[in-house]
Amino acid sequence: MMLDEQNKIKYYYDSYVKADGLWFIKVEEELGFDKALQIDRKVWEVLPKIQSRFLKSKLGQKLGLRALSQCLQAKLEMDGFQFEKNKSKNLLTVSIYRCPWHDIMVKSGREKLSGKVGPLICHTEYSVWAQEFGKDLNFSLGDGLCCGQKHCSLIFSKTE
Repeated sequence: MMLDEQNKIKYYYDSYVKADGLWFIKVEEELGFDKALQIDRKVWEVLPKIQSRFLKSKLGQKLGLRALSQCLQAKLEMDGFQFEKNKSKNLLTVSIYRCPWHDIMVKSGREKLSGKVGPLICHTEYSVWAQEFGKDLNFSLGDGLCCGQKHCSLIFSKTE
């Protein structure tokens, strides 16, 4: 029996998510939480470059806030986020109401650590996303689910 495409995608996605969590836990066991988080941050300085460049290529996007909006939407949808986007001429705001990474932390009993991991990793990750779509794009992180708020705010702005 062969797996259909949907089950193959689920297999690869689950492996990606679980590999991320497992390597973090193993590094944490060897070197402690703070060092594991420091190394994790370095990973998230590179992975968004790979993701954004792939999506730009596949979606036919180049630079700018509109291109960022299209590619980021694809990424968030594929990763299982629940979110809303609001875009104006020089501003893109993404409100995240469900974050699969935070959900994993809660499910594994590490919700308190989510408040340390989330702000650092999300700021790192989405700052890289902004940079990949233009040197004139900036990122700031607002409220966060992992810090007990009702949603996360990702704010991308274009410098005039």
